[in-house]
Amino acid sequence: MSEAEQVPASAPEAAAVLDALNATDSNGTEALNATAKFVATPEGTALAYGSLVFMALLPIFFGALRSVRCSKSKNSADMPETITSRDAARFPIIASCTLFGLYLFFKVFSQEYINLLLSVYFFVLGVLALSHTMSPLMSRIFPDSFPNKQYQLLFTQGSGESKEEIVNYEFDTKNLVCLVISSVVGVWYLLKKHWIANNLFGLAFALNGVELLHLNNVSTGCILLGGLFVYDVFWVFGTNVMVTVAKSFEAPIKLVFPQDLLEKGLEASNFAMLGLGDIVIPGIFIALLLRFDVSLKKNSRTYFYSSFLAYIFGLGLTIFVMHTFKHAQPALLYLVPACVGFPVIVALFNGELTEMFSYESSEEVLPGSPRLTSFPTVSGSPASLASSMDAVSMVTGSSPRRRRLQPTSMYEESSPEEAAAKDDSSESEKKDQ
Repeated sequence: MSEAEQVPASAPEAAAVLDALNATDSNGTEALNATAKFVATPEGTALAYGSLVFMALLPIFFGALRSVRCSKSKNSADMPETITSRDAARFPIIASCTLFGLYLFFKVFSQEYINLLLSVYFFVLGVLALSHTMSPLMSRIFPDSFPNKQYQLLFTQGSGESKEEIVNYEFDTKNLVCLVISSVVGVWYLLKKHWIANNLFGLAFALNGVELLHLNNVSTGCILLGGLFVYDVFWVFGTNVMVTVAKSFEAPIKLVFPQDLLEKGLEASNFAMLGLGDIVIPGIFIALLLRFDVSLKKNSRTYFYSSFLAYIFGLGLTIFVMHTFKHAQPALLYLVPACVGFPVIVALFNGELTEMFSYESSEEVLPGSPRLTSFPTVSGSPASLASSMDAVSMVTGSSPRRRRLQPTSMYEESSPEEAAAKDDSSESEKKDQ
């Protein structure tokens, strides 16, 4: 999980700069090891922070829009992963253990070898994430005459009537082109660790997270955001663990932008950074509010835009406080109250607070499709896909072991097979009479 934090890559202190510039030895000559810290210009600082805010807004906005389409997709590759209240409650604990584990790894083992292993791992994940992000764009760029062949990657378990799908991934030639382009970016990142390649992967991770991670309701979102609020404040203000890991972790889990870009161009090396956790965590809550707006079937997107503006306000406040006090700030300290408080106030004003908290994201189904009254707890995972297939087989009676069950109440209407079976049984009764 990405660290939810924002760390100033360059926080110049006047005293330290003066000490470095005025350091002298006993003979009055300047010390050879005295070096001055880089002091960012106001223009460079404004450009860096403004770019970080803009890059943070992109995956939230487009990821939220794509989450609406994703919630109605039947393709297992695009099915969302639903976060329940139990998952939300455990998340800060798991994140804390992971963060402290990384901190210990960096203290005990060589940072070089750890980052090499992580680079290879995130290379694979980054290529897949960037390919998935580019896929809709490529579908629009390629002409209709492009020979687009369909492929399917299917993994099953068992045989015969007990066969279950584990992975069912459908792709086409356009997706393969996206994979090749993403691999080029991945090689560039692996060899050069350039900040542009890092940001391309980081944006892809953030957009995929907002698109594919779905909160099942607003209460779950409040639990998750509240828990990570405490997590972020503790690990940034209470210890140096968060800052140490963020600066040592050479992986695309953060967006960076150089403050010395105007002086050094693309070879700049003094970065301001923003953790992906500060984008994805509020982003999935904003995406939930967009889906709530869609469920209201109104022309306006009141709750989405109010939470989106609240995120801009919270992130701007984070940067202002960080720049003023020259100290790393837990961004969720400002983002959580803003992203939760603004929509709640709007809901109170509109008289829709109860409706907002009673909304269940898992109730979204395609128009005209049979509606299930119960859904898997985690959508899109291999276990939930197998559970979904079991539920369907129970209804259709394809499994002999479950033929005696009567699960027709799961559907609003009986299936055609059941209706035919009832007709056959009634005709046999008449003949016996």
